[in-house]
Amino acid sequence: FESSTALRDTSGAGVSVAFGSVVKTYGPVHALDDVSFRIASGQTVALLGPNGAGKSTAIGCMLGLRQPDRGTVEVLGAGPGRAVGSGRIGAMLQESGLPAGVTVAELVDCVRSFYPRPFALRELLARAGVDAFRNRRVEQLSGGQQQRTRFALAIAGDPELVFLDEPTVGMDVETRRAFWDQMRSFAAEGRTVLFATHYLDEADAVADRVIVLNGGRVAADGPASAIKAAVGARTVRFTLPDARGSATTLEALPAVADVSVHGDDVRLTTRDADATVRALYATSLPIHDLEVTGAGLEDAFLALTKETER
Repeated sequence: FESSTALRDTSGAGVSVAFGSVVKTYGPVHALDDVSFRIASGQTVALLGPNGAGKSTAIGCMLGLRQPDRGTVEVLGAGPGRAVGSGRIGAMLQESGLPAGVTVAELVDCVRSFYPRPFALRELLARAGVDAFRNRRVEQLSGGQQQRTRFALAIAGDPELVFLDEPTVGMDVETRRAFWDQMRSFAAEGRTVLFATHYLDEADAVADRVIVLNGGRVAADGPASAIKAAVGARTVRFTLPDARGSATTLEALPAVADVSVHGDDVRLTTRDADATVRALYATSLPIHDLEVTGAGLEDAFLALTKETER
């Protein structure tokens, strides 16, 4: 994938995050291996990768929690520590705890008091979607409510740049949808949002840009649509009675890279949908309800990570 840095730099937008040939090692492990990218102000960017790909290390470097062994990291035009100290950054980290014995409103009001120009309490509670349980004690919150409270703390100072690490873990489908609706509104005001997630449908639906890390390197960088198109895979879906009994036949079809069977529902990932479908009908298997679609972000993600591993 060709970097779109030149396009972004000539668009007139500022740069919120700049990584320049960053290397970070832990003994023999290269968590980040010569990683470079720039994130323009106002972008919503998804940082994807399998476990151990370097996502948490990259975010730690951006927040000044980790120091790179080599290379440069700039955040909002300054070093990460200075940017964080200015109150212009908000962060919602997955491993962060919440103190017991206080209500949501009390905790949020306390944290907002640390910032020079915070949101008003009432507006902040509404923006984060926690107003309905503002008087509930933190230890009484559900997993999803705890995540919403962490989000309220992350945006308490009206930040220009927000980091979100697995923000919707513990949320049900309806709550996740409401959360991202609010995040879109938040980003539409010109803020930069960088989030890491294992829910690839979220990245596909929300992000302006996707950066895929694997093995400490950038495996892909661009809009989700471009990443999906570049992989070149297609998905063939159909219904087949006793599909598991035909798994060997399906795996042997030309250009098929992956076979997924759930009951009578079958999904094939293929590099040549025409060849696969022709061979599929030639087997005389009793298939029906066949459809061919472009690869989803999950298919592209799996293909990219397998390719970089090879």
